[in-house]
Amino acid sequence: MRSIIIFSAIVAIAAMMGAVWSSTRHPEVNSQRDTPSPWTGVPPKKSPFSHAKLISGPFKTGEEVTEACLACHPNAAKEMMQTEHWTWRGNDYKDPDTGGVIKIGKYNLLNNFCIHAMPNIGECSSCHAGYGWEDEHYTFDDPTKVDCLVCHDLSNTYVKSEGGHPAEGVDLVAVAKSVGRPGRKNCGVCHFSGAGGDGVKHGDLDGTLYYPTTRLDVHMGRHDFQCVDCHKTKEHKIPGMSMSISVGRSLRVTCTECHGQHPHRHERLDAHTKTVACQTCHIPRMAIDIPTQMEWDWSVSGRDHWLVDGVDVGVKDRFVYMKTKGSFQYAQFIRPQYFWWNGRSDRYLTGAKIDPAQPPVQINHPHGDVQDPEAKIWPFKVHVENQPYDKKNLVLLTPRTWAPKGEKSYWNDFNWDEALAIGSDITKVPYSHEFDFIKTEMYWPQSHMVQVKEKALQCIECHGPAGIMPWQQLGFDGDPAFRGNRRRMELLRDPRGGGR
Repeated sequence: MRSIIIFSAIVAIAAMMGAVWSSTRHPEVNSQRDTPSPWTGVPPKKSPFSHAKLISGPFKTGEEVTEACLACHPNAAKEMMQTEHWTWRGNDYKDPDTGGVIKIGKYNLLNNFCIHAMPNIGECSSCHAGYGWEDEHYTFDDPTKVDCLVCHDLSNTYVKSEGGHPAEGVDLVAVAKSVGRPGRKNCGVCHFSGAGGDGVKHGDLDGTLYYPTTRLDVHMGRHDFQCVDCHKTKEHKIPGMSMSISVGRSLRVTCTECHGQHPHRHERLDAHTKTVACQTCHIPRMAIDIPTQMEWDWSVSGRDHWLVDGVDVGVKDRFVYMKTKGSFQYAQFIRPQYFWWNGRSDRYLTGAKIDPAQPPVQINHPHGDVQDPEAKIWPFKVHVENQPYDKKNLVLLTPRTWAPKGEKSYWNDFNWDEALAIGSDITKVPYSHEFDFIKTEMYWPQSHMVQVKEKALQCIECHGPAGIMPWQQLGFDGDPAFRGNRRRMELLRDPRGGGR
């Protein structure tokens, strides 16, 4: 009898999900479609303009190239100098301890990868759109220090080195002659390879997107989108905000800019858009072809041997262990984790107090919950790290890991106390010389590697007994396909007070 009941329940669920599946496979036109065509939001392609006959050189430095650029584009450097790509400062953020408002960005925030740029700026500035940022005394008021080539080189031969200077051997004349509209390689050279390796940071950005197929990303693969087709730039201001350093949502790029709020022409699917981000269904997997880093443990760095199952695997494998950085865990073609997000987030500020009794420390964290009418379910990569903190002052610490040969740094001397003292002095973080390591977490929303509708999450992948959504963790009392949506379950919080 019990078997019959269980079997009947399974049949009932299958029948219901089959109906849903069928309705998604044979959609009915939705009259609420609010965008005539997604292509209305895509910038028209412009014919390339050759600079080959305008550039003569010779150029000994990057600054000389910039001077040549400014002769015809006199406002370009001034515009660039107002952007986050130049200042490494963006959002205004209220310090919860002091109440003061500060501008935050890579300049003054730490993360749970390489930890902090400023103590290591000579190396980190190889991804700065400028020349000569070698220490904390760099000024940002010289227009000739703006690096035009890093964003506009189309020769694919331009390489930056320490201090953001052009690498030795770069033919500056050839690079300057090639300049044009930025392509994926211009953006990817920094954004695909953050934290010292291809695909390490984001989960949805890596070198496979230089020449992607539709299987990797429908926009960049099938339609050959460049980054600036979605990140539509005006006066050198590039919209888009990484939650790793941004806490607001004013400049975020959204799918609805092109696709509208009702893109599916199907009432049931379009009803999801109030609760589910486009990315949740259309990015069902992260790190499709190249593994992304999920865990990093600094505490075991500095060793001359690393054993895996009793075998010494060496100390230079970026997927397993490096003497300079510690041990790692990577993953490929994996599901994201799902959380509510309303586009805003919390952010740990350099020097803020932590509670070691309640790890992991949240470097950032998305705002939103099931009651928030502005929040949607989003896919995230969550990166975990074991990084140094001050046991007495209860703050996360900022080591100097990199320095030129002959200068003191962790990678030169493998002395944690010394590296932490130098880095803390640069970032003005108090250091008691009593340190340990603590687990931290950092959230990375996924927005690239977008899949075609046939490979998007289907109904039965989220709903039903084998569904991947953690409904109870998301605040639902069971699967909303059976229990009802947020409004029906009276979970939404009315901004005027009460439920709705």
